[in-house]
Amino acid sequence: QVQLVESGGGSVQAGGSSRLSCAASGRTFSNSAMGWFRQAPGKEREFVATISWSGSSTYYADSVKGRFTISRDNAKNTVYLQMNSLKPEDTAVYYCAASRAAAIITIGHMPTPYEYDYWGQGTQVTVSS
Repeated sequence: QVQLVESGGGSVQAGGSSRLSCAASGRTFSNSAMGWFRQAPGKEREFVATISWSGSSTYYADSVKGRFTISRDNAKNTVYLQMNSLKPEDTAVYYCAASRAAAIITIGHMPTPYEYDYWGQGTQVTVSS
């Protein structure tokens, strides 16, 4: 079992930055691929970014590529999402997720929520124009 707790959400103006953190406990964090998803009101949960167990491989949704950066610190059992140049359309509840797999296949494939086994409670990010 893995417990995930997100933090760092809040309100920010368009063009600003924010960093989300996800602290993990339980099952060995360093063996797990991690991901960030988001869900806006009335919309399905969508993929944002994923990182392999070692941090050597990352993958992003086109909508955030070049603006968001996912990283991890296995010594601290924490994964981060640095969000820059935020836009109002980035407003959503952001969820951290952990997989039992060491990495998520991304070649020709956009990761889905079904590939992750553990989820945090989510943290709200609101971007105002």
